[in-house]
Amino acid sequence: MVLGINAGETIFLYIAAFILAFFISLITTPLSKKIAFMVGAVDQPKERGMHKKPMPRMGGIAIFLGFIITVLIITPMVEVFEWKEISGLLIGGFIIFLLGFFDDIYDLNAKLKLCVQIVAALIVIYSGIKIEFVTWPFAENNTLLLQNLSVPFTLFWIVGVTNAVNLIDGLDGLAAGVSSIAAICLMILSILSQNPIGPVAALLTAALAGACIGFLPHNFNPAKIFMGDTGSTFLGFILATTSVQGFIKGYTAVTIIIAILVLGFPIFDTIFAIIRRIVNHRPIMEADRGHLHHRLVDKGYSQKRAVITLYGISGGFGIIGILIAQKDTLLALLVFIVMAVSLYIITKTKKS
Repeated sequence: MVLGINAGETIFLYIAAFILAFFISLITTPLSKKIAFMVGAVDQPKERGMHKKPMPRMGGIAIFLGFIITVLIITPMVEVFEWKEISGLLIGGFIIFLLGFFDDIYDLNAKLKLCVQIVAALIVIYSGIKIEFVTWPFAENNTLLLQNLSVPFTLFWIVGVTNAVNLIDGLDGLAAGVSSIAAICLMILSILSQNPIGPVAALLTAALAGACIGFLPHNFNPAKIFMGDTGSTFLGFILATTSVQGFIKGYTAVTIIIAILVLGFPIFDTIFAIIRRIVNHRPIMEADRGHLHHRLVDKGYSQKRAVITLYGISGGFGIIGILIAQKDTLLALLVFIVMAVSLYIITKTKKS
């Protein structure tokens, strides 16, 4: 049954979604740890890694439970709730969760994982969640309708962001913290967009942020458990999907740019990783220590300091996205300049 909730009461649903997801994730993380040891999903020390002892890597189970249970309980209370889109998102997310679950155990083939990710993304797309236009300066009203390109464009976006978040999961608390920051920014944008389905997207992102932050006490350095692909690919998938559903349909310009900025840190880090591997004639999917979080640690930063620094960068990108959405371009440019200068100093300065 759908309950009619007016705009004044919706804010309490956002808070309730965050708190419920937070406590479910916090409480179920120890269970995730037990399951990881039971099925052999344990990360062994390796040269590229940061830990010197075996670590369970299925903390994503807690994030998944926190998000899914909260969505099923609270989202139907919103008047604009639509089962078709939510079902597509939940089914696709469940497929990604299962993929990550088995990948953490068996280390699945990259091509197989890509195929499954495409299937999950297509389920979301054909449930009605897709990018239908992009900003183009030479088009009428600066908006270019994608039409037949809508499906491949959305598919590329969802699969790309899914893997981008996965790639930044290299330090304790990094992926969970960055994802929670991005989710909060998307929640704010969903509210500001005045999109008819914005309240649903805001609830989804509030639940995702709560689930991530509930996991952080167990995952922040020194971590007791990793989220593994069970969590990182699920987070990327939900962030990509909610960014499309929540506010892209609500803005008539620069929408995809806003989404890219809010998810800027994992996206740009992934782009640079691909370029770096192509230039060095290495396989694109081959892991290396060239990611920004590795560079900071190699500069002498502790894991905590590196992660907090990257939280700041992620938050900066999110603020720029929100400012551009509100057409405060000058302030957004100022924030970007400050971020660029700070990042240059950070990456060039060796810590003692």
